[in-house]
Amino acid sequence: MTESSLLKQALHSVISGQLRAAKDPYRPGWHLAPTVGLLNDPNGFIQHNGRYHLFYQWNPLACAHGAKFWGHWSSSDLVRWRHEPVALVPSEAFESHGCYSGSAVADNGQLTLIYTGNVKYSQGRRTAFQCLARENAAGQFDKEGPVMGLPDGYTGHVRDPKVWRKGEHWYMVLGAQDLNLKGKVLLLRSPDLQHWELLGEIAGTGLNGLGEFGYMWECPDLFTLDDHEVLICCPQGLAAQSDRYLNTFQSGYFVGQLDYDKADFQHGDFSELDLGFEFYAPQTTHTDDGRRLLIAWMGVPDGDELFQPTVQNGWIHTLTCPRELELNSGKIIQRPARELQQLRGPQEAWQGIARDAPVWDIKHAEIELETGHPFEADFGGCLLLQWEGEWLRLTRKNRRTGLSEQRVWRGALRKLTIMCDSSSIEIFINDGSAVMSSRYFPVLPAQLIFRGDRQITLRYWPLADCVLE
Repeated sequence: MTESSLLKQALHSVISGQLRAAKDPYRPGWHLAPTVGLLNDPNGFIQHNGRYHLFYQWNPLACAHGAKFWGHWSSSDLVRWRHEPVALVPSEAFESHGCYSGSAVADNGQLTLIYTGNVKYSQGRRTAFQCLARENAAGQFDKEGPVMGLPDGYTGHVRDPKVWRKGEHWYMVLGAQDLNLKGKVLLLRSPDLQHWELLGEIAGTGLNGLGEFGYMWECPDLFTLDDHEVLICCPQGLAAQSDRYLNTFQSGYFVGQLDYDKADFQHGDFSELDLGFEFYAPQTTHTDDGRRLLIAWMGVPDGDELFQPTVQNGWIHTLTCPRELELNSGKIIQRPARELQQLRGPQEAWQGIARDAPVWDIKHAEIELETGHPFEADFGGCLLLQWEGEWLRLTRKNRRTGLSEQRVWRGALRKLTIMCDSSSIEIFINDGSAVMSSRYFPVLPAQLIFRGDRQITLRYWPLADCVLE
């Protein structure tokens, strides 16, 4: 289908559906969501010429994982966002089944996208191309086509390029599946973004002392924090354990040291980035002021996503809030980006027995809680957070089965920062040593009710909507 035809269909979908989607009571106030249709992975997250650019996987035609476009937002400060022209439309033969995930770099000052062109054939066969597109003077992107085909030794599941500059070369990590159906991360090098040399596999099943660890690794991201390399990835096919790997697919990281010349990454154990119900495909960027920011899709592939009530209003999914990353004793610490404090309204503070706490409106709110004592927090009558003295438990009913489901964190609790939006919660534990992110669809108006007979200390801020132009 031609680009013109796809854009006409997308425009019709937006015009006919945006009012209904905008009136949805579960529409987020300060998280980013698609105007209509389905959003998933964040792509091309970069600060370029003082402005943040955030692209995203978008199917504007339906609440389904069909052929993916790249939508595009930009912002000067992470709270005031602007719709930009659609960046990529899956109109060419080398991307016939979607412009899949990728990244953005500044190449001699020109904003450049590197993405996977996804192609599917009959009988389940597929292939993938790594492709370039460059911004032109009009702020749109001109496709240069594939710069890399399928490497030898791998199935058609090779995707999600993350590219960065080091010294005289560009480097890329790619998620891959080898011919034995084992998940891997590949490292490649290029002098010019056009010609790529495969240096080797730096992580995956059977490497660096790692045993069986999934059949496909998606969305790799490699960067430096505190003189260590951090590899973020999304292994698919990990068996659930009692207190981890509880989602359909996982997102996590390894910390180690990368020898670029030998393509050798000596790393420690795999740690999950988020312990909530919905979190996947995180991508990071380095800011002009030296921070490492992360944003992710608040969803999980192949889960129960299509049972979410927003589908009835023609849209589905949001991104997480932007988060600042630090490395402390080999563990990633995540905190809400400091820019989000601009959204805070007047603060309220309270201290006392949990059951006597004020009942606050949490449609758009930030709550800070300090305690070491047991308590329960009921969010909108459909999500329960319980601290028992050893385990922090987040419980809800599965929207498909109606059965109770739970996510957990174990440790010594002292503080929670809870970021609430119309249909999402992000819980930062002990100043970001762990996080639990989840979608939820509360009884309206959404209220927070505490239970328990021990003391807690609370601070509360209503949050303004972000500006979306």
